[in-house]
Amino acid sequence: MKKILKFFPIVFLFFISVVMNANVNKQEKQILEEFYKATKGDQWIAKWDLSKKIDTWHGVLVEDGHIVEIDLHQNGLEGVIPSSLGDLSKLRVLNLAFNKLTGPIPISLVQLHYLEKLKLEMNSLSGVLPKSFKNAKSLKELSLFNNLLEGTIPEGIGEASQLKVLNLSSNYFNGELPESIAGLSELESLELFGNKLSGIITADLGNLKNLKDLVLSYNRFEGKLPESVASLSQLKLVQLQGNNFGSLKSLLNLRAEGLATFDSDDIFLNIKLGGDNKSRTRIVDTRFEDVD
Repeated sequence: MKKILKFFPIVFLFFISVVMNANVNKQEKQILEEFYKATKGDQWIAKWDLSKKIDTWHGVLVEDGHIVEIDLHQNGLEGVIPSSLGDLSKLRVLNLAFNKLTGPIPISLVQLHYLEKLKLEMNSLSGVLPKSFKNAKSLKELSLFNNLLEGTIPEGIGEASQLKVLNLSSNYFNGELPESIAGLSELESLELFGNKLSGIITADLGNLKNLKDLVLSYNRFEGKLPESVASLSQLKLVQLQGNNFGSLKSLLNLRAEGLATFDSDDIFLNIKLGGDNKSRTRIVDTRFEDVD
């Protein structure tokens, strides 16, 4: 009898967990149904059966009665992302990469307090970035490469203080690199390849002590690269080619022992820092498959 009594709480907790995970509140279910229709769900590769419980829907993770993850990368989505997704208050991961989505990125998405990953790369999204990221306190990865985004990179990007990955490559961003970038102390990857960014870089990139990937290639930057870049000891990938930098001499003192790839328009530096045994074939991290 004692064994049965000990076993009962475990069974009860398991039952409660199953019920909580299966029963999402009505508002969140409506949001997903709206999203399904807005992105032509009936034409998706892996479709949702709206008559079944949400925890059976492809790419949706439910915890404690709330939707915490939506991963629908490479699933044939088309149309505009509805702003109502920003009402999924417990959402931690939104991965809609490698689809055919159009229109702007809803401001509501960067106001999600718990959102850690926002992956929208390889779509046809347009418009500008939100000016403020002050509510994006948990955001660690923002991947938007290969879209049609334009305008400047806002100073507000520095408010996303937990960012580790910022990939805005292959868009149409213009203007100068915001100084607030230097405040992203957790940043490990900064990839801005193939935009129209210009001017002198005044942001103190040497503050990014955890930086491993620095990709500024094929923009219109000019002047001197900040001397503090030479102090970034964790660098593994540096690509600076295709700009109008007046001087990269500060990199002669680069102390990154793990540097595997270095590309610039300075042949001497390429030989010194690249070397014969280092690959210089990688242009930018725009993988054509999503590994998450």
